[in-house]
Amino acid sequence: MIDTRQLRYFTAVVEELHFARAADRLNVAQSALSAQIQRLERELGVRLLNRNKRQPVTLTDAGQLFHAEAVAALRHIERADQIGRLAARGLAGVVRIGSVASGVTSGVLSGMLRAFRLSHPNVRIEVISMETPRQFEALDSGEIDVGIVRPRRQYPSGIVATIVQTERLMVALAENHPLANRRKLTPRDLKGESFISPQFKEDEGFSEVLSALGNVGGFPPLLDYRVQDFISGLSLASAGYGIAVVPESMRTFTQPGLCFKPIANFEFPVHLALASRRRELSPAVRAFAKAAVSQFRSAAS
Repeated sequence: MIDTRQLRYFTAVVEELHFARAADRLNVAQSALSAQIQRLERELGVRLLNRNKRQPVTLTDAGQLFHAEAVAALRHIERADQIGRLAARGLAGVVRIGSVASGVTSGVLSGMLRAFRLSHPNVRIEVISMETPRQFEALDSGEIDVGIVRPRRQYPSGIVATIVQTERLMVALAENHPLANRRKLTPRDLKGESFISPQFKEDEGFSEVLSALGNVGGFPPLLDYRVQDFISGLSLASAGYGIAVVPESMRTFTQPGLCFKPIANFEFPVHLALASRRRELSPAVRAFAKAAVSQFRSAAS
């Protein structure tokens, strides 16, 4: 089996076209260099170099072909060595990120990526749109490495999460809705309205928001439309199918025929969290999670 040392010795002789100069350059004995080249030729079963004491060393036809491959192989080995060292420090690798839609529309994800890329340009990023419950499954299976999720009271075993954004709630409704001409709305104003909200097979997430809103307003919320994300909900709201209670950052999602109203007398901040595996082995993933959380804490202070 050819080893890296043989390739280095061979390319040095080719570049110097002289065994003695190549040996000096490599800081090895000329006899050791010659022995390695001869061993290489025996293993390949072909002569690579023409040797003549009175003339410079020249390449055979086979030697020319082999030299091109040897140079390429050494470059790949050097690159692999560099990548391996970078990966060990979290400066190379792949980070697969799951995100709810509001992680994108709020700018949380883009802020994380922008800051991380400055210090980790060699880390490849993959972003996958995914609702919160599905992200926990994907973290457990290894399909994603970190997730931007809506927080939960409890997380699956082996998963931890840290808040990375906090914002207020607003009501999104069609511009021709009877409540659209008011400057702000109260929970009591929303009694009898049809609500549109992301809701999955669990009692947490935005189902808690609607319950709290109904408690303050004195009515049981009527959830007419369950959607996968806020963008779908805003589309329905703009068409008059109901109203949606959404994070304030969703105002950046422009939709014809849609308006947003603040909610008075209802203090219920909502959050986004960065979820990850408790025992993460990848240095690149650990570096991303650390940078994302540090960025939020710096902005909050």
